[in-house]
Amino acid sequence: MTDGLKRQILDYIQAHNTMTLATSAGDVPWAATVFYASDDLRLYFFSAPDSRHCQNLAANPRVAVTIQEDYHDWRQIKGIQLEGAVTLVDGVLEKAKAMAVYARKYPGVIKLFTDPASGVFYKAFLKVKFYCVVPQRVFFIDNEQGFGKRQELPVSE
Repeated sequence: MTDGLKRQILDYIQAHNTMTLATSAGDVPWAATVFYASDDLRLYFFSAPDSRHCQNLAANPRVAVTIQEDYHDWRQIKGIQLEGAVTLVDGVLEKAKAMAVYARKYPGVIKLFTDPASGVFYKAFLKVKFYCVVPQRVFFIDNEQGFGKRQELPVSE
């Protein structure tokens, strides 16, 4: 059961491109949508350190994430809910891995952002940092299996 559930979750994560990242600072919550690429259950994204969600992460690395589509029929709803912590991807090897994971999913984006001839995109990329969501609890929702059907995948550290 667990292997089948993990495969469903990984397939769903790989088939989608954006996640909603919920952060907080103090008692003020915030949600932002970001592109991500995955390595197993770890989700990599890059963002400007001065963005509100990254400022929140500097104060509190705990996050919640959702990945889903915009369904028209509630009976078809599927998606991922997870909670975990975000780490700043630091160090040469870690950054190289994050870039490789991201480039596999978005080769055009990496090419655009790393080419000095792309001007504004290249300059923007020089200011961003890579982050990694390390999940601690992962749930798969599938209303096609029943209303509110939610299964938790055990996550080992």
